[in-house]
Amino acid sequence: MRKILYIINPISGVGKQKIVEKMLEKYSSKNSQYEIIYTKKAKHAIEIAKENLFNFDAIIAVGGDGSVNEVAQALINTNTVFGIIPTGSGNGLARHLKIPLKIEAAIKNINKFNTTIIDTASINEKYFVNVAGIGFDALIAHKFANYGKRGFLSYIKLVSKEFKNYKPQKIKININNNSAEISMFLLSIANGSQFGNNAYIAPKASLTDGFLELVQLKKFAIKNAPKLAYKLFRRSIETSKFIETSAIKNIIIEKNGEILAHIDGEPAIFTNKIEIKIIPKSLKIIVP
Repeated sequence: MRKILYIINPISGVGKQKIVEKMLEKYSSKNSQYEIIYTKKAKHAIEIAKENLFNFDAIIAVGGDGSVNEVAQALINTNTVFGIIPTGSGNGLARHLKIPLKIEAAIKNINKFNTTIIDTASINEKYFVNVAGIGFDALIAHKFANYGKRGFLSYIKLVSKEFKNYKPQKIKININNNSAEISMFLLSIANGSQFGNNAYIAPKASLTDGFLELVQLKKFAIKNAPKLAYKLFRRSIETSKFIETSAIKNIIIEKNGEILAHIDGEPAIFTNKIEIKIIPKSLKIIVP
């Protein structure tokens, strides 16, 4: 009989996770045994997953993009299968994989146990499965973490508020021993195609091709913001004249002092240097 562990973040997203326990009782497969553990603090899901790595056939993250990242970190390059019940406000990786956003359907998807193997990436000593980056989106990730009310509308309000005062940053990048100094509004390194909420920063990104998509958004006038936003949500951002994209396997980013970043939407801070590398075929995951 298959053994499954559900790690639930009780404060993720917009509150859907509060009914997961009852839904599991109703819809979980009769051919499996399951346990539930609730997280109590940030990074707790990593600890729980590592402690239970060899006790379960699959470990499921119930939460938002941060919870997904934490559980996935512990399962990279292991035989334990990863799964997602998305209850966050963005659900970037889940949306890319077309994992159902409704809890009942997501549980039934887990029951089918259809698996594939996807790429992940390292960022210094940490890992990500979907999108990491620096620049404006990283600033928003840091602000949003302490914003109070979650959800898409709160995110849009914060973006509108911060945009007018934000100034592009100068950084040095090194790809395949070729260095360049650039000024960017944001720099995203994408394994998956979207930030979440169907905002496609890298529409052509694949989780299985052995490459990351490097997306550079250059400085643009505020009058161009509506058109860029339209392209972002219409999966055509790469057609903008303010965007440069390339497929990479690794990149080194350098900037004197503190570097604000986000890792799968969660705020992170690095100093002086960030090195990002693809980890091909490194995570077994349940998909539709």
